[in-house]
Amino acid sequence: MKKIEKFFDINMVLMTIFAALEGVRTHEQIELVYDIDTTIPKELKGDVETVTHLLSQLLKFVFQNTPNHEVILHLRAPEDFLYQEFISFEVEDTHISKEKAESFFEARLKLPLEKLDGEVKYEEETSKITVSVPFKLQDIGNRRYYRLPDIGMLGKKVLIISKSKIVANSLKKMFKYFLYEVDVGAEEYKKRGSNLAHYDIFVLDEALVTEGIEQLVRTVQKEQDFKFVVLQDVYNTEVVNKDFVSASLVKPVMQESIFELIISLFEKDVKERKIKKEMQKPVINMEKYIIDAFRRSEEAYMEAEEIAPYIPVKNSISAEIPVPLTKEEESSLKVLNREYGQDRCKQMGVDYVKELESYVEAFGKSDYYFREIVKNKASWQIKEFAIDLEKRSKQIGAERMAKIAERIGLLFVYDNLDMLPVYTGKFHLELKKLLKEIETYLKK
Repeated sequence: MKKIEKFFDINMVLMTIFAALEGVRTHEQIELVYDIDTTIPKELKGDVETVTHLLSQLLKFVFQNTPNHEVILHLRAPEDFLYQEFISFEVEDTHISKEKAESFFEARLKLPLEKLDGEVKYEEETSKITVSVPFKLQDIGNRRYYRLPDIGMLGKKVLIISKSKIVANSLKKMFKYFLYEVDVGAEEYKKRGSNLAHYDIFVLDEALVTEGIEQLVRTVQKEQDFKFVVLQDVYNTEVVNKDFVSASLVKPVMQESIFELIISLFEKDVKERKIKKEMQKPVINMEKYIIDAFRRSEEAYMEAEEIAPYIPVKNSISAEIPVPLTKEEESSLKVLNREYGQDRCKQMGVDYVKELESYVEAFGKSDYYFREIVKNKASWQIKEFAIDLEKRSKQIGAERMAKIAERIGLLFVYDNLDMLPVYTGKFHLELKKLLKEIETYLKK
């Protein structure tokens, strides 16, 4: 059978299936939740039509035969997703008999699985059904990294109350990805003293919104910046249009939905943020003087590094961002881990020598480019450069360079862009070391 492969957005496939199964979900009173590993790239290459048909058939069968009214479809993938990997689609504790499941596999899933080179497995002990399908990746390193762009979006407290326990716990997991403090349900709310003002975000199932809740939310919003989010089905917009509602979460909710929600809730607040200075005490910014010293020359940076391997910069949630690499990290990471790079390229089916040559062509003089975009404070160009640098460095086994690129990216997360000039000298020196090792290897 001919397999038609193309690049597609797995999120869109899941949303299409969710909508297509609306009738059977409603009839069987099923709450469907997607639980997606962050290791799964958003964009994959495969036979999207057959995948959509396969998953629709699987979920429809589960809905019609499980006694459960809450179903979770887990998407699992290896931690290090390379050129081609299997993604597993799992439904646990179906309480469907082995005979019925295997009969269904033979009748409905055999042909699409053969077309996809996939496989299906039934675990009798847990009645778990697992469908595994191989997918290719368009871009190495194209993972689901969700990094909040401003420190003002970090450190929030969230209350989630939903009719469905699995929906609430799924949302909790997704908010906790951003290190948010999350309470779920009325009991945890009571433990906080039944004080809604304790939270920054309140997520409530649309079916639970009452006049009393509305009045309480309005009262809190008068006193503080309080976000009220309605969890809703796609067809119901009655509650969402009210002025006390900050935003809505439309099912199916995925990690990307939470990321976009946070951005929409706090983007305006961040733009209007004003920093108040304490007038009684002079503020001496030692960081500024350190940066100025590092700007003068690469030698100045190296001398300062000998005195203090890293300078911890603390933000409001006590995270520490070391200036580029500590001595311990430098000794533990290789300039060029050829064995790792060769193995990675082999798994991708590409030639390691050609990857090295391509890297030199792309980044051979990138230290000048990096210095220029930092000087011009071109934030988006810096961010894209760091992402590309990290991805390509990991590919060839340039461990130390990949770590530096990762640190540059973290500066955007913690709103610490004033430290960027520190990295220009270090990047220049590290690039020279890396290019020398690549040149030595290529001459062999």
